[in-house]
Amino acid sequence: MTAADSSPGGPRSTEQRRREALERLDRDIDVWVATADATGEPTLVPLAYWWDGEAVWLATRDTNPTGRNLIASGRVRLCFGHTRDVVLMHGTAVTLTREELPAGVGDAFTAKDGWDPRKDHASYVWFRVTPEVIQAWGTAPEMTGRDLMRDGKWLPSPSGV
Repeated sequence: MTAADSSPGGPRSTEQRRREALERLDRDIDVWVATADATGEPTLVPLAYWWDGEAVWLATRDTNPTGRNLIASGRVRLCFGHTRDVVLMHGTAVTLTREELPAGVGDAFTAKDGWDPRKDHASYVWFRVTPEVIQAWGTAPEMTGRDLMRDGKWLPSPSGV
């Protein structure tokens, strides 16, 4: 049973959705990453990630479509969870080489996933995705009020929390 399914009396509160979205960002291992090239050709792939509390860190080859798209535009959508309990993030990605990676990021990523891109093929680069919009919803009743973040700022909950 998911969090969205456990609220038979109605939609979860904004506070509960935000708390559960942050728990998901900390807990999940993989994320669906959607990008597009300059012609609009979409690419959707699952990648391992690490959430540092402010941004999502990804690593992929700069030679594959996702890497090329992120380098070219920096535009990305990330989807965590499944269709009945989803966290959708629109963000901007900044590319970093292994040498530019801040201290601790590679180790934290590796500790979470068990895979160290720094020790893989030389074409792996890192992306720091800063969220601009975060939405969370389960089923149709939660579509209203699904926005948790806009313009990179957490929205106040209706109760002011």
